Amino acid sequence: MAGKKISSISESPSLPKVHGSELVAESKLFKIEQLDLEFSNGEKRQYERMKGSGRGAVMVVPCLNDNEFMLVREYAAGIHSYELGFPKGLIDPGETPEQAANRELKEEIGYGAKRFVKLKTVSTAPSYFSAQMHIYVAFDLYEESLVGDEPEPLEKVIWNWDHAEQLLEHKDFNEARSVAALFLAQKLIK
Repeated sequence: MAGKKISSISESPSLPKVHGSELVAESKLFKIEQLDLEFSNGEKRQYERMKGSGRGAVMVVPCLNDNEFMLVREYAAGIHSYELGFPKGLIDPGETPEQAANRELKEEIGYGAKRFVKLKTVSTAPSYFSAQMHIYVAFDLYEESLVGDEPEPLEKVIWNWDHAEQLLEHKDFNEARSVAALFLAQKLIK
């Protein structure tokens, strides 16, 4: 290991200098940006990443009572299947993450919440995406619906906290953010 520096977790390296950025591809949903970077050792590279909207997103673990929580099953175009996960969506302009969480609950499961506990803000594939997702647990639910943007009604699935680990074996509970939300929520609930 001669010549290799071992860093402690508290050290943060200098960020590369951005010498330029250019939009290289665009669709209705996505923009790809190329960055011209120079690292602290003088190495120069070009990286491509999905250019984020800056809006962020939310995911919510809705607790129906002390024993049960709710999931939704919806179509996932990326893998062309139906996936079981927690209600989620983008933060609309002018909304706080908590307001977006409450709106998404009303749109996807027909409930609002009186109380939210923030679990963590996570990123997905941070080498390629700049988007962040705020994960919440929602308590004290009340019935209220809003029209959402889903093309079909979402299937609602009620699950018991005592059997939460069994979700990991479920064939359509695969999304990494939902798995992370489950573990984070279990830690809070216990």
